[in-house]
Amino acid sequence: MPATQENDIGIIVYAPALVGADSRPLAVVRGMERAFPGLRLEWTISREGTLVRLPQRESWLSQGRPTGRGFRLICNGDESYRVTVSGWESPAGTSPGGQAQFEVHAALPFDATGIAAAANVLEAVAEGARAFWGRVDPDGIAVTVSEQFRHPGEKPHVPPKGLPSLKLPWELPTPEIPHYLGWLNYWSAAAARAVGFPDSARDSELLSRSRRTATGGWVVRLTDAPLDLDNPTHLDALKRAYERFPEIGGRAAP
Repeated sequence: MPATQENDIGIIVYAPALVGADSRPLAVVRGMERAFPGLRLEWTISREGTLVRLPQRESWLSQGRPTGRGFRLICNGDESYRVTVSGWESPAGTSPGGQAQFEVHAALPFDATGIAAAANVLEAVAEGARAFWGRVDPDGIAVTVSEQFRHPGEKPHVPPKGLPSLKLPWELPTPEIPHYLGWLNYWSAAAARAVGFPDSARDSELLSRSRRTATGGWVVRLTDAPLDLDNPTHLDALKRAYERFPEIGGRAAP
């Protein structure tokens, strides 16, 4: 089995479901290669855990997954410095608005190169997938996020670190509403409208760390360094962003 890096930067984007001979898996892979210096994604990992080169990558990507639409894990073939991406379909029953989605997961090394490339990779993956929204977080943040989701019967629900309770993804009315906030956030033009961003009177600080994408979406950075919830300044920035955008996680009053 290839070695596992101690730390990764995790990227997730949520996009409309794949249809027919969809070109988005290849667009995601090519976008990652453009965004990460020197990256070539030409390998996969077998069931036995060994690296397998993909000489016919485009054909391989078009085959989808054995269990349905999407694409199997593809990587750079470096066991000590691994970059990966894969995608699959989230069924309608567990997705916002009862609409199946194309979900893409990527991982970068948590080092200076990965951190510097993270915003560009997020934008490339999200725009290649034509995503509604996406996020980047260091390893470990996902545990806290999972504890923010309020499950049936949890009364009272008290998330960690004073963060707000969030509705489960399938309880959200539309796929444009982000489930939660990350260190770096991709919001499509539709998602930005859904959360009310930007507002020039209230978002000057966020706008100083944000940029517009070619399709009219936004990449919004909450903190300069990767989010660390043990850092009081970072935690405060996250709390302020949740207060500013109550639509995220379905917390806005109906």
